Order: sequence, then C-alpha cells, then structure tokens
Amino acid sequence: MAGHSKWANIQHRKGRQDEKRGKVWTRIIREITVAARQGGADVSANPRLRLAIDKAKAANMPADRIKYNVDKASGNLEGVNYEEIRYEGYGIGGAAIIVDTMTDNRVRTVADVRHAFSKYGGNLGTDGSVSFQFKHCGQLVFAPGTDEDRVMELALEAGADDVVTGEDGSIEVLTPPHDFESVKDRLQGAGLNAEIAEVTMRAENTIELTGEDAQRMQKLLDVLEDLDDVQEVFHNAAMDE
Repeated sequence: MAGHSKWANIQHRKGRQDEKRGKVWTRIIREITVAARQGGADVSANPRLRLAIDKAKAANMPADRIKYNVDKASGNLEGVNYEEIRYEGYGIGGAAIIVDTMTDNRVRTVADVRHAFSKYGGNLGTDGSVSFQFKHCGQLVFAPGTDEDRVMELALEAGADDVVTGEDGSIEVLTPPHDFESVKDRLQGAGLNAEIAEVTMRAENTIELTGEDAQRMQKLLDVLEDLDDVQEVFHNAAMDE
C-alpha cells in the first residue's frame, strides 16, 4: 500500500461504518439468527454466535434484545429464514469486491447487487472470480505506538499466523479464523486492545486509486453497503480520503 497509510485507511473505513449505525442492528440480528440456527444457542460451543453477540454488544444492543433473538432463532420459532449468498465482482480500475449477503429473497438480492455494480461503474463477476485474491482470517489492528514486541510475543504464543508492522506504525495481527478469539482474549488479558478486531476477508494485494477514481469507487462501495440485504463488503482498493 505504498503511498497510503494502512492506519488511515482502516480508520477511514471504521468512520464510514460508524456513520451507518442505523442499519447495524438489523445486520447483527440477521447474523445472530443464522449463527444460532446453525450452531445452537450455547455460546460456549458456537464461536460464530459469540462473535455476533460481541458485535451486538459493541453496537450497544440491549442484552434482552440479544437474548430474544438468540432464543427465537435457536428455538426455531416462526420467522424469516435467511440464506447466505456471496457475490464477487470488479470495481473501478479492476479493484476486487466481495459482497456477503443474507436474504429471504435471492432474486431481489442479486438484482439489487447487479444494478449497483452496473450503475456505478463496476461489473458483477462469477463465483470465484475475485475471492482468490483474499484470505479468510482473523485480523486485529493496533494503533501506532502500541508495544510491538509485546504484541508479537503474546500473539504468536497464542497461535497467530503473523504480525505485520506498517510503515505508519500500526500493528496487524493475523490469525486462522478458528484461533481468532483465543488470540484476541490473550492480548486483551494483557491490556492490549485492538482498534479493529474481526474475522474478515483480507486482501492479499491492493490496487491504489486516487482522485476521481477513488471517489467513484467509494460511491460504489457506499451503494453496495446500503443495500438492505448486504452484510459485509470487502475490497482491495487503497484510496485517498
């Protein structure tokens, strides 16, 4: 990401997500629903549900609402059945985009996603067309100034795959998805709290976009993220703010 600060890009993304809190609860409830139906309501035996509940708490969702949605899903009470569908495509300058959705109507969802790509300068691709450019992994990002040696020592002991220090001083810990929670807990227990902590699709390489291209790409991403059925959008563009 030469010429770009990884920390600035991460903070920019986090800030844009914070601006869209209005839809966050809806997306988290969907994630809780699917996680509980697939893995049951026992949080200790369902890592995906634990992560969803952590997201809910971070978004200040009341505990009784969290419990209600877990109980509703795991008890198979009458409600909407969501299906998970991943779409892949290309944005401005050939940047790779992955769109993860949860939907009760796949015809509506694919139409909405395809329309967003075509209207805002992208192209919807086929399954596998860009996913090979991403790695499914746990990611924890620490602010510049964090004790690098301490992070590296604890993270690697806890099972992390790698610790990467950016030119801007930020520290990125990468883990296998199934080891994410144990690594995060180990670091938190030592007083090291990551600014970003998630299981994600991390781009292996980035494409730099500047000026008008960066603005067009951001518009495409915003439109995709605002679709009702979209849960997450991953991409490999490094953009000017």
